Parts: sequence; C-alpha cells; structure tokens
Amino acid sequence: MADVHKATYVYKLIHPSAPPPDPLPESLPLSELDVQSGFIHLSTARQVPGTLKLFYTNEPRMYVLRIPIKAIEKDLRWEAPSVPVSGDGGAESTFPHLYDGKLGSAKVESVVLWEKGEATWDSVLGTEEVISWLLD
Repeated sequence: MADVHKATYVYKLIHPSAPPPDPLPESLPLSELDVQSGFIHLSTARQVPGTLKLFYTNEPRMYVLRIPIKAIEKDLRWEAPSVPVSGDGGAESTFPHLYDGKLGSAKVESVVLWEKGEATWDSVLGTEEVISWLLD
C-alpha cells in the first residue's frame, strides 16, 4: 500500500449547490465546514471514494478539484479526521488539510463534474474516465 503522504495530488470535493466558477478565480469561497474547521478539507485519491460515500451519498453530482501537492505543501498538514472513518489507522486514516485558507486558479490543476444520478458513487468511480483522472 502506498504511503498517502507521498501522493502527488489531493482533491477537494465541492457541493453541487456551490459550483466553482469557470474560469476559476484566484480564491474560491470556503464552505461552511471549512470556515468552521479553520482549514480546507481535502482527500487523497484513495480517500475520495470514502469521502463521497460518507458525506455525499445522496448527491446526484459533485465537483472535484485536483490540486498538485507541490502547489500547497507549505500549508498542508496531515491530520486525523474528527469523525470516524474506515481504515487501518495507518497513513490513509490521516487527511490532508490546507491551512492557508485560499484555494483557486493558482493551486487547482483541473476541475471535473461527476454525475451519478440515481446510481451509486461506486458506479461512477469505476469508470475509465474517473480512474484515469483520479491520480495518486
């Protein structure tokens, strides 16, 4: 199993009710959760499926931002989540948190919209399009 702390990318899930503007601005508005937490919640490629299923099961679509770790590493911390998640307690049970409060055009490499409709997130995550985009 790869050490998630050596990942090349991290991902930000954006609720469909607040789609990111196109083109991305220099700084995106923070979610209510990110404001309350004092950091921006991110996931590795391996954590995205669990995050989707735990927090966004009933959402028919989700925006996903791909962020190169090199663009944010000075403000990135790996921390245990405040809610229980499945895992073995190893590196994959710590999540990337961005503490500079800004995420936008200079840090985001790519934005996609995943749509599952009435299906499950597993059906979307198993597609070649998603597998080839969601990189470690």
